[in-house]
Order: sequence, then C-alpha cells, then structure tokens
Amino acid sequence: MTEAAELPPVPEQARDVFGERYADAVRYAELLAEAGVQRGLIGPREVPRLWERHLLNCAVLSEAVPEGVTVCDVGSGAGLPGIPLALVREDLNITLLEPLLRRTNFLTEVVELLGLDHVTVVRGRAEEVMGKLPPVHVVTARAVAPLDRLATWGIPLLRPYGEMLALKGDTAEEELKAAATALTKLGAVSTSILHVGEGVVDPLSTVVRVEVGESPGGVRFAAKRAKAARTGRARRRR
Repeated sequence: MTEAAELPPVPEQARDVFGERYADAVRYAELLAEAGVQRGLIGPREVPRLWERHLLNCAVLSEAVPEGVTVCDVGSGAGLPGIPLALVREDLNITLLEPLLRRTNFLTEVVELLGLDHVTVVRGRAEEVMGKLPPVHVVTARAVAPLDRLATWGIPLLRPYGEMLALKGDTAEEELKAAATALTKLGAVSTSILHVGEGVVDPLSTVVRVEVGESPGGVRFAAKRAKAARTGRARRRR
C-alpha cells in the first residue's frame, strides 16, 4: 500500500474561496492525500501541491460558469474540477461522469461524506451516456484528453447553445488551433481562452471555452440524439 503523503498548510486564500464550505474543502484535501493516494487516484508527489495546483486551481473555474445551470464533469477522476466547483457553487446541479469503478466509488464516498446534495455520480463513458443523461448547459473537464478528442466526448452532452469549459495549461492556444476544424464539425460557433483566479492562484488557471449553436455535436450526433430520445419515449410507453 502506498503511504499517504503529508498535506502542506492550507493557504489563506482557501478561506475566501470556499467560504462556509472551507472545512469540507479541507476534508476533501485530506481524503485526496490519504485514500486518493492509497487507491492510486493521484500520485504522492501531487500532495504537496494539492491546494494550489488542484483544489484552488479548479475552484476558480466557477468564475466562468453561469448561475443556476446544469454541469457535467467529464472524466471526473478523483473529482477535479467537479468537487471543488460543487463546494463553491451550491446553485449548480453537477454530474460527475467517470468510467472507472474505483474512482466512482471514491467520488460517491466524498459526495456522501461532504453532503453534496446537488452532485450526482454516474459511472460511464461520455459516448455511452448520450441520450441517457439529460443534456446539460455546461461540460467541464481537466487533464482528460487533447482538446479535439475531448470535444468529441463532451460537446454531444450539451444542450443547444451550451458551452464546454476545459481547464488547460500552456498548450491551450496550440490545442485550440489544432482542434479548430474538429470543433466546427461538432457544432462550435465560438471559442476563447480565459484566465481565471486573479488573486487566488499564480499562475492563473487557463480555461478553453467552446460555445455551441443549436446542434451540439454536429449533424451526426443530432441524429444519434434524436434516435436515443425516440427509444426513451418508446420504453416509457411500455
């Protein structure tokens, strides 16, 4: 079994960012440093930088998320960015989507322990749940895949005129350029790069925003989505 690494002191910014949920954020950090490392969800070398690189880096994504919307965190892993986002934004209805059982088990434990009633854990791949989960306003992701591949999984889960917010690093601009053609085919109508977390994280968190039009995923996914809807209606009539 991997030994749990020691957490660094909690940064002062964490109190302001997490507010009334500060104690829950501390508990989540402890769970990542303990069970997260022991179960292989994060590497022990990440523990000393859990706050700046992970929790705070993800929590500031809330600056880019509209009020009161539905969110699907694709490839949620150990809950990043979904859990920090849920801690700072109780107005959101968040689904943590993750295919691996050991990760969904951990996520379920965290959600129950922290009392995150506005969060649902779903085991599955994005391409498998389309038509089974209601389309969402916002898809989030972090460290899942290059942007062009991520878009093929995330964009079809969106409602018309929704948006995908992907936390990226120094390669954000290059990935956006490389994915331009694929994004257009998937129904993207606007893209931009945002920098969030002023006064909280240094460097700022980089977010690639992809906004879609009336056909998220493009023509092929529109047909697939319509078929899934018809199948769902037929099952409900039985």
